[in-house]
Amino acid sequence: MRVLVAFDKFKDSLTSPAACALAADALRAARPDWQLDLCPLTDGGEGFCDILTRAAGGTVEKFSVAGPRGDPIDAEVGFVALEKIPPGARALLAIGNRDSKIKNPTVAVIEMACASGLALLAPDQRNPWHASTLGTGELLRAAARPGVAAILLGIGGSATNDLGLGALAALGLEFYSTHGEKIFPPVPASWPDISRFGGRVAGDLPPIRIACDVTNPLLGPRGAAAIYGPQKGLAAGDVTKLDHSAARLALMLCHHCGTPDLLIDLPGAGAAGGLGFGLMAAARAQLLPGFDLVSAWLDLAPKISVADLVITGEGRFDESSLTGKGPGAIAAQAIALGKRVHVFAGAVRAPARDGLTLHAITAEGTPLTEALRAAEQNLSSHIAATFR
Repeated sequence: MRVLVAFDKFKDSLTSPAACALAADALRAARPDWQLDLCPLTDGGEGFCDILTRAAGGTVEKFSVAGPRGDPIDAEVGFVALEKIPPGARALLAIGNRDSKIKNPTVAVIEMACASGLALLAPDQRNPWHASTLGTGELLRAAARPGVAAILLGIGGSATNDLGLGALAALGLEFYSTHGEKIFPPVPASWPDISRFGGRVAGDLPPIRIACDVTNPLLGPRGAAAIYGPQKGLAAGDVTKLDHSAARLALMLCHHCGTPDLLIDLPGAGAAGGLGFGLMAAARAQLLPGFDLVSAWLDLAPKISVADLVITGEGRFDESSLTGKGPGAIAAQAIALGKRVHVFAGAVRAPARDGLTLHAITAEGTPLTEALRAAEQNLSSHIAATFR
């Protein structure tokens, strides 16, 4: 029996590699004759850099950068030889002719979550008025070294709603008050003081590709502040205020960079508090379908095709999980090929489907803090009991 074990993270409790390892240990104890293929998943947030870099045999380097509230932290950048990236993923990166001019070109892999992520802040420190993407910009700057043909940026798990202005400050943009005072970093709390922009993104920055499955525009009822702001500590009464302030700065950025303000309404512009928008407007970054890129990079399709059984899961598996991302996408592909699929999740809120067996590893009504503490034991015991 050949089994594909492909878990995404269990938020705030298990990383995707840890979940895969736990599942593998339980399966080996229950079914020692089974052949296991482990494939940790990533949605562009925590683990994006490490998983993709190691899957392609790359190396990871650490850099000291500013965290979301300015405190110095160590964050990673992965460097992967372009030739080691599977052809399907290379095609999606669409680097063009730049790599033909570089000897032994590499792709730098960055996850914003390790520099500007919500998980880096204690709950009482989470406030998008004061959080910045400056550290992510510092990682982009560090990655822009000779031999790098492109930068791949994952933007899940952000703590910010600063339009990426912090990142752009690290890349060369400047922000001034009416009195000519430089405003740094340009967090949303300081936006009323900004009257003009200066500078440009450094010209030697490699092409930036952003892995993103979010389709929200920048502003409005489905925009960054309205949908994601409250998760990041934004008070409900401040949503409209932040949205209006973001609209003014977004128009100023487009005007300064000579880019059309239609970018504001582009699906995905609202991802990561507008980081995608800011990098598209000022650095000509391009959005890529995140799961398609990850799937191609990890060679998921051939792994699913040769598996007899697929075991996957994440912290919460609901109807949104079945809309084309992560474990839901893997399950749909496997079922279409006639494979059996088991999904293990902390909470299950999805309807049953033919070929899909759903397992909630946490008892209904369990307090969240208790569920998070017990996730490791619950996942192991449920997999062992299912396949013993």
